[in-house]
Amino acid sequence: MVDKLEQAKTEELILNAARLVFTQRGYNGARMQEIADEAGINKALLHYYFRSKDKLFEIIFTEAINQLLGRINEVIKTKGSLLDKVSVIVDLYIAGLMEKPFIPIFVLHEMSQDPEKVAQRFLNSANMPDVKQFLKEVDAEIKKGHIKEFDPEQLFINVVSLCIFPFVAKPMIKGVLRKNEMEFRLMMQERKREVVKFITAALQP
Repeated sequence: MVDKLEQAKTEELILNAARLVFTQRGYNGARMQEIADEAGINKALLHYYFRSKDKLFEIIFTEAINQLLGRINEVIKTKGSLLDKVSVIVDLYIAGLMEKPFIPIFVLHEMSQDPEKVAQRFLNSANMPDVKQFLKEVDAEIKKGHIKEFDPEQLFINVVSLCIFPFVAKPMIKGVLRKNEMEFRLMMQERKREVVKFITAALQP
């Protein structure tokens, strides 16, 4: 029993360290030695629990995606106006990417290697948002005259793209606009409001 408890404790220690290092360094910048140092263990023990950086990152990435998608799915399933849902989804999406900034870059990297595998990973997630439900709600709001006629699928793509792009282009945005990390984060907080204003204005009948 003690061994199992110690094993679980060590695994959680490693995962906490990995979350921190991957968040700060991203997948490519992270090193197993740095994760071991952060966890306060030697590299050999790290490899004993998690054979490779890929294996460790897979766990962290899947966990992050499930958390993000799960929150968004809960919003889609709740009752309420479409624009209220869009507002909450944007807030959750940007907040989630601020918390786990390695997600967009890793997804793009993986898509360039094996796009079908990435798509399947999302589709297999138990927390995959009910996109069809969202599209049906958009269509219903259009028919009621609450929002202007708009391709529901294009709206979905627009919402996701407006949230993701700043994180994909983060180095360029920080460089061109001369923003440090704190200033970038403040700008992303403001972006939550700006994206909602933009989408709301675009949908006004």
